[in-house]
Amino acid sequence: MAHGHKIELKQEFFSGNKKATKFSIILIVVGLLLTIAGVVTLPKNGASHEGTATETHHDHHDATATTPHLNYYGDHQVNHPLPPPTPEDAGAHKPWYSRIYANILTNSYFFVLVSGLALFFLALQYIANAGWTTVFKRVIEAVTTFLPIAAIIMIVILLVGKTDLYHWAHYEHEGLKPGDVGYDKVLSGKSWFLNSSFFIGGIVLIPLVWILINRKLSSLSLKEDAEGGLFAFKKSIRWSAAFSVFFAFSVSVLSWLVVMSIDAHWYSTIFSVYNFATGFVAALCAITLLVLYLKSIGHLELVTDEHIHDLGKFIFAFSIFWGYIWIAQFLLIWYAHIPEEVYYYQVRLMDQWKPYFYINTVINFVVPFFFLMTRDAKRNPKLLGFVALLLLFGHWIDVYLMVMPGSIGSLAKFGLLEIGMLLLFSGLFIYLVLIALTKRALVPINHPYLEESAHHNVGV
Repeated sequence: MAHGHKIELKQEFFSGNKKATKFSIILIVVGLLLTIAGVVTLPKNGASHEGTATETHHDHHDATATTPHLNYYGDHQVNHPLPPPTPEDAGAHKPWYSRIYANILTNSYFFVLVSGLALFFLALQYIANAGWTTVFKRVIEAVTTFLPIAAIIMIVILLVGKTDLYHWAHYEHEGLKPGDVGYDKVLSGKSWFLNSSFFIGGIVLIPLVWILINRKLSSLSLKEDAEGGLFAFKKSIRWSAAFSVFFAFSVSVLSWLVVMSIDAHWYSTIFSVYNFATGFVAALCAITLLVLYLKSIGHLELVTDEHIHDLGKFIFAFSIFWGYIWIAQFLLIWYAHIPEEVYYYQVRLMDQWKPYFYINTVINFVVPFFFLMTRDAKRNPKLLGFVALLLLFGHWIDVYLMVMPGSIGSLAKFGLLEIGMLLLFSGLFIYLVLIALTKRALVPINHPYLEESAHHNVGV
């Protein structure tokens, strides 16, 4: 449905905003100072990686090799080795600097999801021939520009801290054979996938392809601005279609390699969908906050309450989707009660992790469910902005819970290091995205769907 009056389509430029730039720099500086303070105050009396950790690993497996317990699969009762050491036990034998690695991994992976899923959202608009997002397309493109930074940081920390964060990587270096003390049948059975060569290849190749396709779509967008016509637009559709196929598989593999393999004895058949959901909601929230901010300082004049309403509906819908995937994964594991699966949640429902487990659920499901249910709430910039900001933090908590318990366990304490690292990455993200917004016009004036987007009306 179109509006009855004519809308003037004119170009806009964002030259930056001193307050926003200052805010991002303050976040970076404060985050850096808190991170340094957190590193300095870390307890340095942890066990060495080559010493106690290896000895304890052998002691554990020696015990489990001779201590069977009963496990139930259907109607059959079988002898099965005890489950692997819980993350809380393993954390006591990690080197102190593992906590730094785990924090960098948490934040870099979170922002890889945010920028990567923003790229997917952009590609989706091309594939679906969707016009409504055209008026804020530059905002989506700006969010994707953080992908190379986040990916490089993630890749570097994974290469440097692989053996300190991943039990399977430490086990791989031991080269144990069947019958050896400490031999792990589960890890050996997964070695075709969980090995250094595949791991390094996957974490490098997947983000690289995403970055290259993002650069291609960006160059085509600029070409469209300069030349007009449909050539660049149609080519963008083809590139987006190719990317969507690759993305569907690659985001799954990346989540398996980077996050699920932290708890190498555990697996979930919908874990990749769960990661997609948390990343997609976070990406939508980042885009929404930027749109609302630009509107508040007088930019994006073509963005109306109708567009804000649709962004709110997307956030609401995919928050419900996230809740569905969360409960589906949890209930299936709880009901089956298989030791290899249950320990993942058992750890997260105990001791220091229990509050985060419930905070994660409340923020990421309960808050959007009740706050964004009504039409007026989705069209209220202040309320929508508040919920979007809260959801960004909530889904960061979600990633934090995926990474920390299995990687460093009892070493993890939420303190200066965690707060500082989050502020540092957030400030860097805001600063670079704001710079990206200044490098091109805010309105894709030659986009074929611009007028349709300007007249967008949800009809309710």
